[in-house]
Amino acid sequence: MLRKRTIQTRVYTWIIQMGNVGVEEELNQIEREVSEELPDEPEDVKRVLPWTKQITVRGIIASVLIGIIYSVIVMKLNLTTGLVPNLNVSAALLAFVFIRTWTKLLQNAGFVSSPFTRQENTIIQTCAVACYSIAVGGGFGSYLLGLNKKTYEQAGIDTEGNSPGSYKEPGLGWMTGFLFVVSFVGLLALVPLRKIMIIDYKLTYPSGTATAVLINGFHTAKGDKMAKKQVHGFMKFFSISFLWGLFQWFFSGGEQCGFSNFPTFGLKAWKQTFYFDFSMTYIGAGIICSHLVNLSLLLGAVLSWGIMWPLISEQKGNWFPETLPESSMKSLNGYKVFISIALILGDGLYNFLKILFFTAQSIYGRLKKNPKTFSDAMNQPLEDLQRNEVFVREGIPLWVACIGYSLFSIVSIIVIPLMFPELKWYYVLAAYLFAPTLSFCNAYGAGLTDMNMAYNYGKVALFVLAAMSGKESGVVAGLVGCGLIKSIVSISSDLMHDFKTSHLTLTSPRSMLLSQALGTAIGCVVAPLTFLLFYKAFDVGDPNGEYKAPYALIYRNMAILGVEGFSALPQHCLQLCYGFFAFALVANLVRDVSSKKVGQWVPLPMAMAVPFLVGAYFAIDMSVGSLVVFAWHKLNGRKAGLMVPAVASGLICGDGLWILPSSILALAKIHPPICMNFLAARIV
Repeated sequence: MLRKRTIQTRVYTWIIQMGNVGVEEELNQIEREVSEELPDEPEDVKRVLPWTKQITVRGIIASVLIGIIYSVIVMKLNLTTGLVPNLNVSAALLAFVFIRTWTKLLQNAGFVSSPFTRQENTIIQTCAVACYSIAVGGGFGSYLLGLNKKTYEQAGIDTEGNSPGSYKEPGLGWMTGFLFVVSFVGLLALVPLRKIMIIDYKLTYPSGTATAVLINGFHTAKGDKMAKKQVHGFMKFFSISFLWGLFQWFFSGGEQCGFSNFPTFGLKAWKQTFYFDFSMTYIGAGIICSHLVNLSLLLGAVLSWGIMWPLISEQKGNWFPETLPESSMKSLNGYKVFISIALILGDGLYNFLKILFFTAQSIYGRLKKNPKTFSDAMNQPLEDLQRNEVFVREGIPLWVACIGYSLFSIVSIIVIPLMFPELKWYYVLAAYLFAPTLSFCNAYGAGLTDMNMAYNYGKVALFVLAAMSGKESGVVAGLVGCGLIKSIVSISSDLMHDFKTSHLTLTSPRSMLLSQALGTAIGCVVAPLTFLLFYKAFDVGDPNGEYKAPYALIYRNMAILGVEGFSALPQHCLQLCYGFFAFALVANLVRDVSSKKVGQWVPLPMAMAVPFLVGAYFAIDMSVGSLVVFAWHKLNGRKAGLMVPAVASGLICGDGLWILPSSILALAKIHPPICMNFLAARIV
């Protein structure tokens, strides 16, 4: 038996070390010679279908439906708070629900369907996530929306850096074209390094690993029973959430009407945005997010809307003119925006430097070690070697990645300056020359820490391009350049997470890359359509409405800062920005250097920054979600650990699905019949 294991281990190890270059005939020869001595392969390896059969028609249909649902959900979150939780695990659960329901219906109708494998589950999850990731990172709530006329006017027409005419209204044609041009380059930037990152460096990619563990768990006897309980919980809370959205709609027939404006803590607190708005989406997001994120949001809400904004409002006439409206960048809104920017930049800078330090340290440590030898690989568990062999056997040719990256880059260098003349072609060329290096740094850091720092790379590009392009074209060039860099760096990192999932679920990298590309293509069409549905049906960008789109204004003002410097800030705002920027650095440092007991209570500056501009209501909703999880774990920890993801997914998806019919009703000019509003009692 020992000899059999040794022969099999040598075969797997040799394939992994050699890669997929010219080994097929040699491998066939070795397999013929040792076939009599090798034991049967484990069932997991036996059941792995060729990569061409891992992508199925039902899987594509499921991916499109899940991608559309989640695109609507994340678009709402993008345009309301800008805070989007990680929904990968939820997407994997929904994929399982969809296909199991499909196969059960066919069986009841007397049809025989092919088995539902973990590979198909992985492909559906990857394609769906790639689809809705375009809605998350496509700039619809940040840099692309920052180009529209309303955001241009909110930033101040009289602001010197906000040059006249530097806006572009959203349109289906140019948005779809822009996404197709910039999104596919990132898919190919790091493909040649996939074996090094996943097998040689053994980077963990925690989100990819967690998704793989969940999918592997579903496709076991015990996991199937657990999945049935989760499916039941998901459907129950999905129905409750959808029906609650329908019920609320009837009472929202006017401005500031309905349960979403319920003055839970009184009218005075309601005016400062402290109320519970009964949103199942935010409660579900609070259930998914950690307690620290939710408490940080609540702290930011209390600090800003409870203390700072009322105090700064009293300085009207001293710090800023009384004649200016509150929405002006030279009035109270300027403090809201720029202090949020200070917190975001401080947190981003610290984590950016931290990730670079750990990345450099890890690479240096690996370079000092001796190269992996054949005997080292022989000591690995057989299961790991089998996974590595499946991962390497169906490799992606280097020439495909290189030619593809070059072609997409050339198209982008030609098309983007035609769309946006403010961004010169040589800036785009420079971006694509530097992009693979930036992508590697980001993907390596994400593999160590699970933190995707693409937005920080995008912010660096925003400031650099805005400053280099000058006052006339700096804002537009900065915003578009930010999207260009962010898309490449983010998508390449997401693909590495997916490769980690494929490695652990024995899914072919070829099918993963193809499903990622398919999901990206679908997302480039679905995301603009979803955005325009919101844009036409609701007042997106209204600072006093539900769809504030806070990051659009933040990103535009970042670009103005890049052009004008600190002259764009209102009086005494610079000193406050310095203070909050320093606070973000110190808070992160304290969390990292202190003990775990102390560090777990240090707030997250990035989370604190969101309610500074948006308001306190959603932080209260998410804190309620956190309270539900805390109480559930106290009462029944085992059941909570199993059901929390399903309940959160049900709440988010039910409320998210209701957005589609409510948007259609709004476009059709069908309004709710009742306005439920609250007024102060008259004293007779």
